[in-house]
Amino acid sequence: MTTALVDYDSGNLHSAQKAFERMAAEVGSGSIIVTSDPDVVAKADRIVLPGDGAFPHCRAELFARSGLAEAIVEAVTARARPFFGICVGMQMMATTGHEYEETPGFDWVAGDIRKIAPSNPALKVPHMGWNDLVIDNPHPVLEGIATGDHAYFVHSYAMDVINSAERLAHVDYGGDVTAMIGRDTMIGTQFHPEKSQDAGLRMIGNFLRWAP
Repeated sequence: MTTALVDYDSGNLHSAQKAFERMAAEVGSGSIIVTSDPDVVAKADRIVLPGDGAFPHCRAELFARSGLAEAIVEAVTARARPFFGICVGMQMMATTGHEYEETPGFDWVAGDIRKIAPSNPALKVPHMGWNDLVIDNPHPVLEGIATGDHAYFVHSYAMDVINSAERLAHVDYGGDVTAMIGRDTMIGTQFHPEKSQDAGLRMIGNFLRWAP
């Protein structure tokens, strides 16, 4: 069994690779392959799409690599391969991004990516650091995770999810901020599980064991 960690020059792959390799060894889920090769992605049993930076830039970088985005879409939507989007990788699951310019997402989870606007002016944007998760809906990847567990965030934009059943968790940052989304074989976290210590590693392990 292989998990493809997609490399398109838009994510901090080193820490993600180490976290996924550690948990793959712990749960016995096979190999982690860092790749930008569409053929490798197409054959993978699971796909992880990280992303750091601005939504339009990350999307442009992904689609600039011939066949890579298409391989992801085919694997996830046509062959139901489990998918994990991280940070901007999660945001690309949405319908539309509104960072600098209107940018289409994959439209896998209906909703828009908009700048967070905390009601408390003392709360700075970007939202950076640890925050307590509030679990909205159960999910196998959240097994062993409870409201109050911590996750690590670095972002200025977040998703307004249309269908509340597809919002798995949120945090309070001067108002509700979506932390995790999911439907079918797809999940996404606005936070960085690879930097979220025990809770994040547990989610990664749960994803690698998940058999939807």
